[in-house]
Amino acid sequence: MITERLKRLARLTRPRATPGQALAGILCLLVGFAVVAQVGSSTGETRFATARQDELVGVLDDQNTRLDRLHRDVDDLSRTKTSLEKDGRGDAALNEARRRADTYGILAGTRPASGPGITLSITDPQHKVTADLLLNTLQELRDAGAEVVQVGGNRVVVNSYFLDGPGGVSLDGHTLAVPYRFLAIGDPRTLTTALNIPGGVRDSLDRVGSSVSVTRHDQLTISATR
Repeated sequence: MITERLKRLARLTRPRATPGQALAGILCLLVGFAVVAQVGSSTGETRFATARQDELVGVLDDQNTRLDRLHRDVDDLSRTKTSLEKDGRGDAALNEARRRADTYGILAGTRPASGPGITLSITDPQHKVTADLLLNTLQELRDAGAEVVQVGGNRVVVNSYFLDGPGGVSLDGHTLAVPYRFLAIGDPRTLTTALNIPGGVRDSLDRVGSSVSVTRHDQLTISATR
């Protein structure tokens, strides 16, 4: 009898979770979250309030730059979307794919190319023109904006190389004939100016007894391919 009474007393004194207590707990969590958010916001406001004027200007400029970039991206995507919507037969996409294929083919040296450019002829009467001098010439043309280059009958590509050998200078394993003849597609005036920079390619070739001649072309065709 006494044991049964003690059990009933224990059940009565045991804490129970009522709906009111659960609601109070949720409210406490929400209040705590609001306090943390307010503290974070206050910290950010304090950081900006204590920042120097040039720092604030920098932050504003950075945000404006990002916004402008996003606007441009949106405009580009909108134009693409409009073009594709109007192109019911897929002609625009097909033409773009063909244009890219032509560009990649020219860069890879698998397709001929045409455009304004120059012809560069280099003599070597004393046999002192080395692979390094021809490589410097090629690099000067590339730096000046030459898009496509042919040396002799050989198309120059990304991994092309010059080597000195018993029979003269070779390009990608093909011995080059003298005079060395470069065909370069690019702005003729810019290419010519680059070759004539004091201390540059022409001066280096002059020092080994070579003569250089440049001919400009409004339209030049490079037919050698890989």
